Amino acid sequence: MFTGIIEDLGIVKDISQEDSNMHITIECSFTNELKIDQSVAHNGVCLTVVQINDSLYTVTAIDETLNKTNLRSLKKGDYVNLERAMKLGDRLDGHIVQGHVDQTAQCKNIENQDGSWIFTFEYDATLNNITIEKGSITVNGVSLTVVNSKTNEFSVAIIPYTLEHTNFKNLKEGDQVNLEFDVIGKYVNRLMEKRN
Repeated sequence: MFTGIIEDLGIVKDISQEDSNMHITIECSFTNELKIDQSVAHNGVCLTVVQINDSLYTVTAIDETLNKTNLRSLKKGDYVNLERAMKLGDRLDGHIVQGHVDQTAQCKNIENQDGSWIFTFEYDATLNNITIEKGSITVNGVSLTVVNSKTNEFSVAIIPYTLEHTNFKNLKEGDQVNLEFDVIGKYVNRLMEKRN
């Protein structure tokens, strides 16, 4: 489980393909605290550490993960939002995040609001995921509040701190992002579908 509060921006140092699997090697500030088999969220995708080498660690994304997330588009030098799994007893500063991406979305618009930014994303509504006004959403692993909810689109407001400390600062219109919808909302939505 995660909170959606990003700990660090990792840098992709190497990518290699093995059959349909992609091995991603990352450099970050907390590599020396990691251990093999530990879960780390990468742009909101929970992946297992399989190798550690000095300041670098490697995770493996299988075909299922690559087909449902934006990880396939990563390249050397890209920045990745990182969060280690939460510890029991810590404060939950974001919201409950599983690290299981539901689908991707496309950044449709970025609007400067004189000190903050409004990012608008469009997603495939046929997958039955929903947002609600003032509800929680995870975009590339970042816990955010929905400020404008539509059937296949939503917006979030980004403060300067979040822009500076996540890969939102590199996001452009047309870029693909990972979405994890609120887990409570997903259960309620599923129950309502079963009632109809």
